[in-house]
Amino acid sequence: MGWLELPASTADSNQFLDTFKAGSQRNYTYLYDKSMYTMLWAAYPVYKGAIGSLSRPDWLPNPELEESEQINIWDGSYGVDYGSTIYARGHMIPNGSRNGNSTMQQQTFYATNSVPQIQDNFNGGIWSELENSLRGELSSTSDTLYVVTGAVFNKVGGSETITYIQPQHDSKKCPVANYFYKVVLKVKWSGTTVSSASAVGFWFEHKQYSGNDFSAYAVSVDQIEAWTGMDFFVNLPDTIENSAEQNSSWTSF
Repeated sequence: MGWLELPASTADSNQFLDTFKAGSQRNYTYLYDKSMYTMLWAAYPVYKGAIGSLSRPDWLPNPELEESEQINIWDGSYGVDYGSTIYARGHMIPNGSRNGNSTMQQQTFYATNSVPQIQDNFNGGIWSELENSLRGELSSTSDTLYVVTGAVFNKVGGSETITYIQPQHDSKKCPVANYFYKVVLKVKWSGTTVSSASAVGFWFEHKQYSGNDFSAYAVSVDQIEAWTGMDFFVNLPDTIENSAEQNSSWTSF
C-alpha cells in the first residue's frame, strides 16, 4: 500500500511533482505549477514526532527548481495590501506541523510552499484555527492524520476571475487563489491492513471571515473532488475510501 495522503496525480509539462524527505523519512509531496508560480497541492502526514517549538527559519528558494520559476518571497513578503490587511506568505504545509524537525521545517520555508493569503481574518484567523485543531486532534483520537492542502483558481466548469498581484521583490505577476481546501483522513489498522477510515474536507472562499468557526465550512471529500477534479486517498481500499469520503461533518470525523 502506498502513502495514504497521496492523491492520484500526474504532472504536465508546466508542472513539477516531487517529494521532500529528511534522510529516508518522507516530509511532503507537492505539485507545483511553474507557469502560475503556485503549489497546487501539498500532501503530508501530520504526527506528533514532527511537531515541536523550533524557531522559524528564513525563507529560501526551492533548490529543486530554477529561481526564475519561483516568486521571490525569500527577500520579503508580497508587500501588497488587500483592503484593510496584507497578503501573507501562506504555508501550504504549515510550519506548525513540522517545527519539531529542522530539516523538515526548512523545507516548508521554500518559496514554492508559499502562496499569497489574506492575513487578517483568514491566514491569521479561520485557516490557522483549522490547522491548530487538526494538530490537536492527534492527542485525542489518532496518532497520524493524512492531509492534502490545495489552492484552487477555478472550480471544475467555472470561469472565476483570477487576481494577479505584483510582489515587491519580483517582476513576475503572482496569481491569488480564489479558494483553499484541506482534506483530512484518519485510519484504524489491523496489522498492516487498514480496517476502517474517516475523512472530512474543508472548503473556503479566499476572503476575510468574521469568525473562526471552521466547522461551518466542512464538506465531504467527494464534494471537493467534484469541485477540483481530483481523486484523493486513492491508496485506501475502495470500499473504505468510498464510505469515508461521504462524511461532511467535523464532529463525525
